[in-house]
Amino acid sequence: MPDHNLFETISVLSRTPAVLNALLRDLPDSWTRRNEGGATWTAIDVVGHLIHGEKTDWMPRVRLILEHADLRPFEPFDMKGHVREIAGKSLPELTDEFAQVRAANIRDLQALNLQPGDLSRPGLHPALGPVTLRQLLASWPAHDLTHIHQLSRIMAHQYREAVGPWSAYMGVMQCGGHGSR
Repeated sequence: MPDHNLFETISVLSRTPAVLNALLRDLPDSWTRRNEGGATWTAIDVVGHLIHGEKTDWMPRVRLILEHADLRPFEPFDMKGHVREIAGKSLPELTDEFAQVRAANIRDLQALNLQPGDLSRPGLHPALGPVTLRQLLASWPAHDLTHIHQLSRIMAHQYREAVGPWSAYMGVMQCGGHGSR
């Protein structure tokens, strides 16, 4: 199994805004404001969640580990924080905002000039317990990819009935989801 590579992490993180823009910009509301049923998220909710994470999760936790190690636990993540982020904003505004906050976070991460020894520094997650900076940084692009997968599932769901029997051949239609995280 490959170890965490900071250069590769940044490479994936830097691409996510363009992926979201290409996937979502200028789609009709019927594709971006519908969910998979029940309390599931819409595409707009997912983008809002990513913005909220950029502001309150990833870099704040990196800084907390560097400043306090595992002496101070991370603040619990507000899974409804995206609601404030999306209020009164269009999807193009949200994708633009995500691109801006992500670019700033990547600049801040690069400015830390992290060394290999820094990646082993401990942190304390409120639910998961002891973690390392390496694990936190590896989780960031994996989190992006989880939500890109979620977006494709949400969008495919809009044609669940329209594809008829072909749904049996479409894995995205068979995926039961992985929660809203």
